[in-house]
Amino acid sequence: MEIDWKNLGFGYMKTDFNIRCTYSNDAWGELEVHDNEYISLHIAATVLHYGQESFEGLKAFRGKDGKIRIFRMRDNALRMQDSASSTLMAQVPIEIFEEAVLKAVKLNERFVPPYESGAALYIRPVLFGSGAQVGVKPSHEYMFIIFVTPVGPYFKGGFQTTPFVIMREYDRSAPLGMGKYKVGGNYAASLVAGKRAAELGYSNIFYLDAKEKKYIDECGAANFFGIKNNTYVTPKSESILPSITNKSLMVLAEEIGLKVEQRKVSVEELSSFEEAGACGTAAVISPIERIDDYDTGVSYVFTKDGKPGPISDKLYHKLQAIQYGDEPDMHGWVTVVE
Repeated sequence: MEIDWKNLGFGYMKTDFNIRCTYSNDAWGELEVHDNEYISLHIAATVLHYGQESFEGLKAFRGKDGKIRIFRMRDNALRMQDSASSTLMAQVPIEIFEEAVLKAVKLNERFVPPYESGAALYIRPVLFGSGAQVGVKPSHEYMFIIFVTPVGPYFKGGFQTTPFVIMREYDRSAPLGMGKYKVGGNYAASLVAGKRAAELGYSNIFYLDAKEKKYIDECGAANFFGIKNNTYVTPKSESILPSITNKSLMVLAEEIGLKVEQRKVSVEELSSFEEAGACGTAAVISPIERIDDYDTGVSYVFTKDGKPGPISDKLYHKLQAIQYGDEPDMHGWVTVVE
């Protein structure tokens, strides 16, 4: 199969194998290798009725040296354990998670895009309740699956600025709710708002805190950051998914001499930022051209020439250099596939 690596979108492509593991009788079984894209599922499985589900997203990159590197795999395993606890699912042990990721990447090595193609191998772990239950109770059986697919940039233009919009009529999650966990329900709750934003010509929607509608929470499925006065500022909230990319960028920001502040960010403060961006595994960094407040008519503009700001550009390329092995990994973030 010939793949046009440079023109890959961000979508699903069938690869050779997926990895599965089942939990029953209070224990995880052995990893199984499958070449079938479909699963057999009981009609009363708790994932279908009560949303017992969590997923992760991470990437593998092929370096100039030909080696394949997986970025911050353990952090994804730990975050999935948090999500499992929040929905009373059986936690996937870290060693099983990591073994499954490595096996999935090795068995599908021919789908890891070449160096400098701008593409990567996206790795999708999924955990869900597979046992039958009609009452509102957690399952006694679970399935853990990992599949992979080669992907291009999450946003079509890649690393370039795009517009976002604030719309107060939509909330992604409630205070003290499930917003800080990577569970499917949070994404289902964002579909209507995301579609509306796209119809208006925006990359995605900005969610404000659901209680007061005063503070920035997340932008679509990504974390927000702003740059001002040599400081990297990112919102702090119990409703925000802790982005592994954002955690990485905060470390790198300090390394290049910036202060880092994780705190509440009011809507009005947007006018003081010199640069702004959305960050996450899929997009890495999506520099923000402007944020339009749909309800007030105010626009917060971060670039006049359409180009990403210098600090966003530097952070993006520094993170990518570590992921591809062009810069040394000083933090133990990268796992080289042997």
